Amino acid sequence: MGIEASWGFAVGSLPHGPRNLISDVPGVTVGHCTLADGEVQTGVTALLPHPGDLFHEKVPAAAHVINGFGKTTGLVQIQELGTLETPILFTNTLSVGTVYDALVRHMLALCPDICETTGSVNPVVCECNDSGLDDIRGLHVTGEHVRAALADCRAGFAEGAVGAGRGMRCHGLKGGIGSASRRLELDGRAYHLGALVLSNHARFDDLILAGVPIRERLAAASVPPHQDRGSIITVLATDAPLTCRQLGRVARRAIVGLSRTGSYCGNGSGEIVIAFSTGYRIPHYPQGDVVALQAIHEDRIDLFFRAAAECVEESVLSSLLHAETVTGRGGRTVRSLADLLREAKGEC
Repeated sequence: MGIEASWGFAVGSLPHGPRNLISDVPGVTVGHCTLADGEVQTGVTALLPHPGDLFHEKVPAAAHVINGFGKTTGLVQIQELGTLETPILFTNTLSVGTVYDALVRHMLALCPDICETTGSVNPVVCECNDSGLDDIRGLHVTGEHVRAALADCRAGFAEGAVGAGRGMRCHGLKGGIGSASRRLELDGRAYHLGALVLSNHARFDDLILAGVPIRERLAAASVPPHQDRGSIITVLATDAPLTCRQLGRVARRAIVGLSRTGSYCGNGSGEIVIAFSTGYRIPHYPQGDVVALQAIHEDRIDLFFRAAAECVEESVLSSLLHAETVTGRGGRTVRSLADLLREAKGEC
């Protein structure tokens, strides 16, 4: 359920999709495997761009690095070739290697031709550092957790402190997975643009909640002081036919949504964006010397810029409002924004 229906906080002016999730883009699904046991507060989240053979039917894609304090894999090839050919996986910083290995094994099982009769594969694994709540040095994520997240992919997925978002902190509060979508119309046909974030960034006193500074809503809230170190991963998806160049332009507008929530992209915070379109597919094996690509007219791209900004802003807020209070490593507790708002209203 979107934050407007639950909390009355309206973000932007464009209409949202039926779920108000990135899965309003047809074919996109998301799955989680959550580890929540005392000192272990972490997990894996998987995003599938379409239900088919992604390696052999690639989608156009772009990557944009706002601040490069991060360890995401696969961005260089996305930037060079403009295609995405694996699911996008999310986890904690020190588990990137484990998740990468599991994703490679997953793709090898699906595609016997990889490194046999064709080239290699470009696994995309994204991360944020959850060491504040999670025993990250214990390396608790395994290949089995990756397989569980991939098997869990569905259109109706959970947000908040789930999957890779379990141990994340956003604006000093409990963060994690957040998503939103917008409905767009081109030539009388409905399209969608959606966002999914893994939020683990920014400071409490900088938070802006639907245009209102947090201290105007929660003047007495006490949040331990902290620096802006953590990162946020943003994925944008659309079913409109955008080229990889156009997707790059849309990805660069994610900063507008982050800024509207009060983020200033501190030195120790990595802000990384991946954008893709399911509007057409690019075959791995050429069926001719020329590939026919589609594109929207550049005069219509402002609509996608606005949708990206609104979706990113709402996704960050959704990650905060869906997450519950979590106690993890060393007995440390990170409060839920939802709990604080209910207390301020006298509901708790």
